[in-house]
Amino acid sequence: MTESRTPKGKAATKLILSTFRANGLLLDAGDLLSADEGLTSARWQVLGAIAVAGRPLTVPQIARRMGLTRQSVHATVNRLVHDGFLELLPNADHRRSPLVRLTTSGSAKYEAIDITPPANSPPVTSIPTADISSIVFLLSTSSVRDP
Repeated sequence: MTESRTPKGKAATKLILSTFRANGLLLDAGDLLSADEGLTSARWQVLGAIAVAGRPLTVPQIARRMGLTRQSVHATVNRLVHDGFLELLPNADHRRSPLVRLTTSGSAKYEAIDITPPANSPPVTSIPTADISSIVFLLSTSSVRDP
């Protein structure tokens, strides 16, 4: 079989596979960073999506912004509502899709997560701050979803 992949295609494959690996490592690091607050990476992601948006979002909006399934976000939102970190509000635009808002307790949990990486979190401790900023910029601009 003759290889017909372009250099750009090969590079893209390496990027995608490296991103998959980094995602796993970062989820593990996120679990470590959020554990002291009784959170997981999944819960931190949902709280973070709303906090960064600065306004209530629907479950589908959270899912799109974070690249997750609606079903997984819905389950996580339900747990966070039960725990008192989120609340559901009526949505004038869509009766069956309530707005999800951080409670005071949810905001405090999100803000309390220490962003200093733990010593045993190699995905970020070995990267200089300037490089982290560059990576954040590249990831942010390449993963733009609906506002």
